[in-house]
Amino acid sequence: MEFKNDLGKPWKFQDGDFTVIRSSVWSPPGCHPVGCGIKLYVDKDGRLDHVEGDENDPITQGRLCPRCVALKDYIYNPSRVIYPQKRAKEERGNADAWERCSWDEALDIIMDNWRRLTDEYGRETMAIFVGTGRDGMLSQDFQLSIFRTPNLAYTQSGYACYQPRMMSSQMVLGALYPELDYAGGLEGGYDDPEYCVPELMVLWGKMPLASNPDGFFGHAVIDLMKRGAKLVTIDPRVNWLATRSELQLRLRNGTDAALAMAMCNIIIKEDLYDHDFVERWTYGFDEFAERVAYMTPEDAARICEVPVEDIYTVARMYANAHPASIAWGLAFDQNTNGMQAGQCVLAMICMCGNLDVPGGNIVADLSMPEDITGDAASGQSEHNTDTRAFITEGWYQMTDEERDKCIGMDKYPLYCNQITGAQADCVLDTLETDEPYPIKMAWIANTNLIAPTNSAEPTRWHKALLRSIDFAFGTDCFITPTIQAVCDVFLPLSTVAEHDGVNRTHYGAASITTGCGNKAITVGEAKSDLEIYCMLAKRMAEMFPDDPKARFAYEKYPDYHDYLEKNRLEGRHVFNEVRELVKFKRKVYYKKYETGKLRPDGQPGFLTPTGRVELWSSAFANNGMDPLPYYYEPDLSPRIPEKTAEDLELKRNPLVPEELDAKWHERDLPHEEIMEKYPFIMSTGHRRYSSFHSEHRQVAVLRELDPNPMIEINPADAERIGVSDGQWVEISNMFGSAKFKARVMPTVGEGHVEVDHGWWFPEQDGSEPSLFGVWQSNCNDLIPEHHNNALGLGAPYKSACCNVVPLKESYDVDMAAFGEKFGKLV
Repeated sequence: MEFKNDLGKPWKFQDGDFTVIRSSVWSPPGCHPVGCGIKLYVDKDGRLDHVEGDENDPITQGRLCPRCVALKDYIYNPSRVIYPQKRAKEERGNADAWERCSWDEALDIIMDNWRRLTDEYGRETMAIFVGTGRDGMLSQDFQLSIFRTPNLAYTQSGYACYQPRMMSSQMVLGALYPELDYAGGLEGGYDDPEYCVPELMVLWGKMPLASNPDGFFGHAVIDLMKRGAKLVTIDPRVNWLATRSELQLRLRNGTDAALAMAMCNIIIKEDLYDHDFVERWTYGFDEFAERVAYMTPEDAARICEVPVEDIYTVARMYANAHPASIAWGLAFDQNTNGMQAGQCVLAMICMCGNLDVPGGNIVADLSMPEDITGDAASGQSEHNTDTRAFITEGWYQMTDEERDKCIGMDKYPLYCNQITGAQADCVLDTLETDEPYPIKMAWIANTNLIAPTNSAEPTRWHKALLRSIDFAFGTDCFITPTIQAVCDVFLPLSTVAEHDGVNRTHYGAASITTGCGNKAITVGEAKSDLEIYCMLAKRMAEMFPDDPKARFAYEKYPDYHDYLEKNRLEGRHVFNEVRELVKFKRKVYYKKYETGKLRPDGQPGFLTPTGRVELWSSAFANNGMDPLPYYYEPDLSPRIPEKTAEDLELKRNPLVPEELDAKWHERDLPHEEIMEKYPFIMSTGHRRYSSFHSEHRQVAVLRELDPNPMIEINPADAERIGVSDGQWVEISNMFGSAKFKARVMPTVGEGHVEVDHGWWFPEQDGSEPSLFGVWQSNCNDLIPEHHNNALGLGAPYKSACCNVVPLKESYDVDMAAFGEKFGKLV
């Protein structure tokens, strides 16, 4: 790790009556880990007065999103809970039953119930449900070390965010997914002599301005455009960046694999690829070329519903630009065929000579596992020898027998061992059936899973959790619908302004910067995720003083600063020394495959069985999948391509279940009947500036930006079904229904609707059955569970069928009343 002070400014200084703390933002509140530089202005009473962007931050250079600007309104929101709470199990769902308690009492209740339930059912009876982008999420090794349960689960169906792209890359490159290079790890930034501005950037299923996903600073795209880079957008929906693009391919949702295969076909057929790289560094090129030849650009045009000449144009633009980069996003994850699309995108990057070159796509340095997970990476085992991203200390403290009890291990062993946790769709089955054993205890760790944030069919999750869970506790800043419904103890989390921290970008898993979160204020008795982990670890050590494994977590990390230093800072540095740097860059090297930096043995090449980029993937083959890419129609798609998958000699999804419940009889309907009943393609999961998934709904200044949940619909469709702009509608399919306010606009194509996610209504009744109105606009009730690929990954969040009907009623929020309730800070 190379430390370099950004511009020599102190981390703490006086500005008139204010003490200014320079910090690096992570969470909570939720944010992806760009670690934006922020200045926290604290008054003489120790209260946060306002925030400003830190112009000295080497990446963000003073730029902040609205959520950071509104941090004060989040911290002092009148509905925030800043003391531990308890209630009787019989009072679950009763918003008025919570009672304040001490931290000691809350922890006593948790540990007493853990011992009672694990004595009867075993450690595996506890499930830890985690959320996204949180400081705590990337410390799951700590959570597992404390409780030694194999059942840590990210509850999104098919882990349809980030992980399918990661797995595709591991299968092809033996590395983690390569991301667009914006010079984030170079000392001179864009002006560094090593860097080259890309001639062309392709944004494929990604709108990074609103999301800054996975540590990728979205505004860098604009910076590079100002320096001459051209932009192409591949997305069904027109967004702000698309309007500034040279060309946009508005493909039909879920057809990315067909488009990617066709583009590879063009590049190979027209001899536009880098022969030297292909011959020296790839395996299976001939077989790959033969496979993608099945997908002609003309066939892809019919399937994707885009002009064939545009497919040719984009393929040629990319192949002829040097360097060029592809920023590929969530659309690849929220698609059961997305890993095959990812195979082709990786092939394009490699074939055209854009892998790990300045201005191309950089890949993480795997010769140094501490770059990803700290010294926890030393705990390798036979289960996982070809990746560092998900190796966790707690997972390998367990025996093989304990790990084999992980839910989903029998069906998806690669998923469970690579991600070191349970497969979410299988966990839902277990909650509903007690097979292979009952789940009786839950930790709702910073996830609002029944809100339409990640879980598919959240009404099923709600019922299953209430059916199965005997005791649950939750950690968050607010009482969410999930905590209100399920939990018996609530532990309040501190915000990023209230604790020290270290955030490391997982920018395509390449940790290009590390930032320190410097504590500025104290609010109530709220504590950070890591502080809570340390307290739980101490209780476990005291409960079993003669058990080395029970003592391990506490003895290694007695204080959360120990964790920061031993894990996030790799055991090489003291936090109080590096906090003064605030943000520091980590040197990025290029063409690491030539210098042995992608292999732990230091040999040139890639961490694959052949040592090459595997266009014919032996890893896919070894896990029972086709080693070459293929396309199949999205499940339940209300479309009839002119050529079917069978006509194209391509695959169908092999894992669509035949029987799950009574609803499934409709999945085998003829396309004509599906089109008649559910003629629209529904896409969800896009981001807005006013919220991070289901967070920030109670922050008045942000709610003013987006007061109501919206559905975007094309003007021609709106006219046909009788919907006017601003009218409420109901969307439905065979799985569920939800209500949204219509925004009639041409940014979505005919036959497509774009639906907001993450909605609940803090202004509504918090008790059951309302749970803050969580069921009113719950779009995920239209997304089925178990629509995953053969590895248990991917889900159809962006290609579900639905119908849209106008409503006479209005469900508009009363913003005057909302402001009165939530706008007065405490």
